[in-house]
Amino acid sequence: MAISTPEAPSAEHADVAPPAPSGAGAPNGFELPEFHRDLVEQVRTFADEVVAPAAYEYDTKRELPYDILAQMGEMGLFGLPVPPEYGGTGRDYLALCLAVEQLARADQSIAVTLEAGVGLGMVPILRFGTEEQKRRWLPELASGQALAGFGLTEADAGSDAGGTKTTAELVDGEWVINGSKQYITNSGSKITTLITVTAVTGQSVRADGSVKKELSTILVPSGTPGLTVLPPYDKVGWHTSDTHPLVLEDVRVPEANLLGERGRGFANFLTVLDEGRVAFAALCAGAAQGCLEEATRYAKERVVFGRPIGENQSIAFKLARMKARVHTARLAYLDAAVKVDRGHPFKVEASIAKMVGSEAAMDNARDAAQVLGGTGYMNESPVARHYRDSKVLELGEGSTEVQLGIIARSLGFDAL
Repeated sequence: MAISTPEAPSAEHADVAPPAPSGAGAPNGFELPEFHRDLVEQVRTFADEVVAPAAYEYDTKRELPYDILAQMGEMGLFGLPVPPEYGGTGRDYLALCLAVEQLARADQSIAVTLEAGVGLGMVPILRFGTEEQKRRWLPELASGQALAGFGLTEADAGSDAGGTKTTAELVDGEWVINGSKQYITNSGSKITTLITVTAVTGQSVRADGSVKKELSTILVPSGTPGLTVLPPYDKVGWHTSDTHPLVLEDVRVPEANLLGERGRGFANFLTVLDEGRVAFAALCAGAAQGCLEEATRYAKERVVFGRPIGENQSIAFKLARMKARVHTARLAYLDAAVKVDRGHPFKVEASIAKMVGSEAAMDNARDAAQVLGGTGYMNESPVARHYRDSKVLELGEGSTEVQLGIIARSLGFDAL
């Protein structure tokens, strides 16, 4: 079931459109290239036959299913956008998004483990790493045998990266890092090997007397003395996803672990977040699709007063709105993904896709729960899990308000 390395899946194949609204991977109006269609079918089948049956068990145990991740690694999912010379399959970014969408239909936690593992774990190294850093870290990460996290968020820093308080001082050829991070995905699993940390590496005084922080990104291997991974969070949803706070106390790593240019950390992680939002939007579309599928199935099977409840206009119209949301969310992320692959500006499109997708997922989860009634309120139901999981989609990788600010600035309004 492994994904083969393509001959030349490049931007020339980017004139594509979404799988059919059923999520089955068939073309819908526009034609997906054959290798994309095959990928969608492969991942959809895997999600239905492997991920979905195990989702409730692992959600209840709040454990990351390493056996499923291993299978995903064997399929080549973690290496999709990574060049073959670094152990990947050399696919485009669209391929990653399509895979994430299909996984999210069945289990958002599994989907975000892939999305964050690639978008936040590998992409910073792929985009800004030295040749030595790429060859050191990417092959194992691309194989799915290891995970990496991106340590950005702090108690006073996230949307406002200028509030970063973690510091890194260069002493005798080593970075000495002190600070803390929170809500870091893939940071404490038993296969986590690396965390990229943002830190203040200097500062300067502006003409108006204010202080400008110099932010840089530094690679911190797991197990480095002074790096403490605190117990996992007790989250509302995404129970299977690995998420921890971190403490760094006199953590020492070689000067060569600087990722990208010193002082370019702010610009670099904005690029990483913009790109990551596209795959995150694909996750949102998949979650919305999963809710639609469950609600549609139930509306056809559940008979009340002698007929399926879907024959009632109120239910049928609710499902119609759910389908419209999925279609819109999918088109939005595909548009952004194509721009990523073509090298076109995509910042605003990424924000639109992330905002539209997260709202579609949350709205569809609520409507699906209404259609299923008591059945949808039981944790065994995928709808109940989507209902709990989907709220974070409006918060993670830039809240809805952050996305609105980015979109507003594209219109010429510097709204705060």
